[in-house]
Order: sequence, then C-alpha cells, then structure tokens
Amino acid sequence: MQSQKQFQRRFSFEFFPPKTDKGVTQLQTTRDKLAELNPDFFSVTFGAGGSTREGTKNTVIDLNSQGISTAPHLSCVGSNKEIISELLDTYKDNGVDRIVALRGDIPSGMGNTGYGEMRYANELVEFIREHSGDHFSLEVGAYPEFHPQAPNAEADLLNFKRKVDAGANSAITQYFFNVEAYFHFIDRLEKMGVDIPVVPGIMPIINFQKISQFSEMCGADIPRWIRKQMEAYGDDSDSIKKFGEEVVTRMCEELLDAGAPGLHFYTLNQSEASLNIWHNLGLDKERAEKIAF
Repeated sequence: MQSQKQFQRRFSFEFFPPKTDKGVTQLQTTRDKLAELNPDFFSVTFGAGGSTREGTKNTVIDLNSQGISTAPHLSCVGSNKEIISELLDTYKDNGVDRIVALRGDIPSGMGNTGYGEMRYANELVEFIREHSGDHFSLEVGAYPEFHPQAPNAEADLLNFKRKVDAGANSAITQYFFNVEAYFHFIDRLEKMGVDIPVVPGIMPIINFQKISQFSEMCGADIPRWIRKQMEAYGDDSDSIKKFGEEVVTRMCEELLDAGAPGLHFYTLNQSEASLNIWHNLGLDKERAEKIAF
C-alpha cells in the first residue's frame, strides 16, 4: 500500500441515468445534497451495449454544467470508433474532462457478436488517447476480487496493467466488502510496477437482497459473517440499514487509515446512505480544509 499513500485523496459519487421524470427529479435532489460535500467529481454509468448512450450523455452534460466535474462511463462493447469519436467530441465541446473507460457488458443473447470494433478496455483507452490526446483524465475499472470472466488472477492483473500502459490515469474498483482483497490487489500491482491511484468503490448496504443478487453476478464476495447477520434481520429494514452503515463505515475507516487514495460511492441515485457514511468518517472537516486552501 506504500505507493497509494503518495496520491492526494479524492472523493466521488456515481449515478445512473434516470429513465422517468420522477427519476430525473430524484437524481437532481441527490446531486444537490452530495454537491454540498464538495466531491472531486460525479460519474454517470453506461448501459450494456450502449443501451443508455443518450441518457448518459444528456445526464452528464446537464450535471457537468452545474459546477461539479461529471465523468461519463464509456464502454467499447456494442459500439464502434465513429460513435465513440462523436461522443468524445461532444463531451470535449461541453467541458467534460474526465471519462471512465470500460469494456462494458455484452447485451444478453448477443454472445461474441456484440463486441464491436474493440473487445477490451485497453483498446478503448488507447483509442481515446489517439483521438483526444491528454484532454481527458481516464479512469479504468479494477477488480480486487478479480473479474468474474478472467481465466485466473494473474491474467486479470496483466489485463489491468495493459489499461495502465495504454494511458489510464487512475482506477476505480468494483465494490467489495473484504479489505484484505484490496490490500492484496494493491501489493500485487506494486510488484508489477503499476503506479496509479486505485480508489476503492464503496457500495452502501441499503437493500441486502438486491446487493446479494448483484454480487453473485459481478463476483463481489459478501463475507459469511455479514451475510448471516443480515439474514437474521429478515425483513427488518431499519436494522439492515443500521448494520450495513456500521460495516461499510468501518471498512472505509480501515481503507483510509491504510492509505487508500479516496473513496468512490455507488449511490444508486440515493443520498442518505452515502451521506451517513461520509459524516461517520468525519470527512466534512477534511473537505472544508481542502476548499479553504
């Protein structure tokens, strides 16, 4: 973890593009509450195969115009260089200076035919650099518990290094609930000579059933002791939220104390859980001091 301590801390929050007028209103409310924390940036997700391309673009441009840097997620799966070039130009013209560059998910039922011109995130990073030079700060994904489609752990580490070598500036991890996985991942990167900030992705626990289902798909391990306690609460949503807040707060404390270069919150377009964890960590003072100087 020594290399991560050299980087200045940064904090960010992730949204998804809303599909309804009610969702737009909720996102704006969430954005306004989280903006008071002076985050370094927001990010907006991109659906499988570009299914939310227009929604992501419109949401990013709107939020970015409100005074806090907002980064679009951009994936290469299901797209082509012409479409990506147009998006890059549009984002640049609208003052966007950060992109989260991902491979992306293949839409269900498309198999190998859904990849497009580029199959891997390192190809997307390389293309963005060729097209836009150093205009964009490029975030890439990282998987402390390893990508579920990687053939093995070593291959996944090499895939990550390819993204860095292609021009990535920093990384955001898939969420996890086991800090040792993150520490091990960083140690392996250090031994490989990889030296960029790798910011932990944090998933507040609001609905344990939904997080369990999603964790099965994305390969995020939920430690047995957490799962058993959550199961014991049954339908007691208040206890689930309280326990989840305590667990995630402690995890964030351990990460930051060990030198993690910030936190990236997966908000699910809700503010309360992220705000509670933020306040528990005492980050209000740290951010106020940063703005003052």
